[in-house]
Amino acid sequence: MSLGSNLDSGLVPIADDMTPNENPAPFKVLQLTDPHLMADPAGALLGVNTRDSLAAVVAQVKQDHFEPDLVLATGDLAQDGSELAYRAVSEQLARFSCPSVWLAGNHDSPINFNKAIAGTVSDQRHLVEGGWQIIALNSSVPGEVHGELANDELAFLDAALAKHPDLPALVTLHHHPVDIGSEWMRNIGLHDREAFWQVIDRWPQVKIVLWGHIHQEFDGYREGVRLLATPSTCIQFEKGSQQFSVEENAPGYRWFNLYASGAYETDVARAHGFTYELDTNSTGY
Repeated sequence: MSLGSNLDSGLVPIADDMTPNENPAPFKVLQLTDPHLMADPAGALLGVNTRDSLAAVVAQVKQDHFEPDLVLATGDLAQDGSELAYRAVSEQLARFSCPSVWLAGNHDSPINFNKAIAGTVSDQRHLVEGGWQIIALNSSVPGEVHGELANDELAFLDAALAKHPDLPALVTLHHHPVDIGSEWMRNIGLHDREAFWQVIDRWPQVKIVLWGHIHQEFDGYREGVRLLATPSTCIQFEKGSQQFSVEENAPGYRWFNLYASGAYETDVARAHGFTYELDTNSTGY
């Protein structure tokens, strides 16, 4: 296995014979992750009002004139698992005129999360759009911080990839499936990652594996697959920290332009205008 880091590379077309400008209009995907909303509109995480920070990130997307065709909300949508928190998430995502797909994180309540998306487009986990397939996995484990992929989840991933072997694929989940260089997060990522990668390695059309959970940007490669994580829409964890630590970095989002040729572009943008007073002395939350 080869695992490399490419932290400075924001725009990466991967088609061998075409550049994005030669492709038809892309399918545009917006990733928002780890908003940690609460029932109380004044609810704050380490001093940051999480509803305000999510609203600031959504406003930044609008200001940046990025109009997505799909929103991926990749977990920890609620800090307290309340119905009111999920309603607030829905209200913010309704500011976009496109569907959203929701993934559960370790802070999400399985009951209220599933109730919020039942019967909606947000419950879809395998989409084929714009010449790509997007596969959303549930890595949450009720009552635990770490992630796991059950056998039926791995079977779902394998079957979805088998169904469209010629379409480039983006696979997304909440928990990180590789080590990210932070000792305190080593044991709270995806635990059964070898089984996950065994499936991924069977299907060369997988171009991107995308996740949340780590509250920071990550950009690397493993066996030619792009590995990406995205800043939270609220607090940010310090990169490379050996114990729990946060840093004063603006909340953000990730955007994708996915081209039918298999090329893509992606980058992170942040709501630098959002002001807050972060409790940098906290040892957890």
